[in-house]
Amino acid sequence: MSIPPLELRQGELRLALRPELGGAIAGLWLGDTEVLRSSEAADLASARASACYPLAPYSNRLGYRRFRWQGQDHTTAPNFDDSPHSLHGVAWLRAWERVSASDDQAELRYAHAADAHWPFAFEARQRFVLTPGSLEVHLSFTNLADQPQPAGLGWHPYFPKRHRSRLHIEISERWESDASGLPTRQVPQPGIDGDVAHLAFDNCFEGWRGPARIRDEKLSLRLTSSLPYLVVYTPDTKPYYCVEPVSHVSNAIHMSNPAAHGLRALAPKTTFDAWMKLEIDKA
Repeated sequence: MSIPPLELRQGELRLALRPELGGAIAGLWLGDTEVLRSSEAADLASARASACYPLAPYSNRLGYRRFRWQGQDHTTAPNFDDSPHSLHGVAWLRAWERVSASDDQAELRYAHAADAHWPFAFEARQRFVLTPGSLEVHLSFTNLADQPQPAGLGWHPYFPKRHRSRLHIEISERWESDASGLPTRQVPQPGIDGDVAHLAFDNCFEGWRGPARIRDEKLSLRLTSSLPYLVVYTPDTKPYYCVEPVSHVSNAIHMSNPAAHGLRALAPKTTFDAWMKLEIDKA
């Protein structure tokens, strides 16, 4: 059965959702101006082409599609082009169902049964709250397996690259990566403050403080989150860039102490909650 798109409106803000495409945001507009990379809900073909999608039960790369957890070896199925790793979890690849919706709020749900992409059962819920000046998204993750499971959360928003697009983010460390995108070592990073056109990042950052400020000639945005890490991606060949709140360092599950890098060992029937908020003003 098809799941119809959802649309929320408050003041000049309009939010379009596609539950069956990974619980994704199809578009977010302030009047006629795209806040996120946007398409009308009916035109969206996949979560990967969306404005934003949820990351669960892990963010970014899970190295070489395998991991060891509590004495057991597990694998994950390929899910991202020709990458040797699996990326962004499974929630963005699956249909979510509508729980409730109104003019300013909507809630979606995804129930996962253990499969080749992730070996533990869980339930994820997203709640979207729109005001005339902001979008707030809440994500909850409940472990339905009979043992603790690794759990990481986040979002993957895409911002349109415009004239004078600029980032100002207070952070303290950057994870350098190998050619396949896996983190290799941590180095000092004295913040990010510059035009997106002059930045070349595809990294996870630690020590995030205060709002991430995202500005261009049309909009002034403030991004905050309960999650302590950021992934920043500024490809020079794409018309977008990404500033992603996440709960853990990429590939933390393969590090010697995953918990020290943000990955949780979530007990059965326990819930992990997260939120992000995007405040939106005209420039």
